[in-house]
Amino acid sequence: MTDIEPEETVDARGAACPGPLMDLIGAIRSAESGDVVRLLSDSDGSLTDVPEWADEAGNELLAVEELDEHNAFYVEKA
Repeated sequence: MTDIEPEETVDARGAACPGPLMDLIGAIRSAESGDVVRLLSDSDGSLTDVPEWADEAGNELLAVEELDEHNAFYVEKA
């Protein structure tokens, strides 16, 4: 369990790839620099898509929580 407090949570559980990533990108675009967005996703593709995108886009993936039914990704906007 992380103690990171996100400014926004995007619940993309149930969405097929690349839906969760697209939802995250939309939230990051409207966020301020330094804001943390938490993405909730049960898509296995997010485990590779989110870290790759964060690196390419220059944002920081702070943590990934592997929970029972889904994963939570914490991304800080550059």
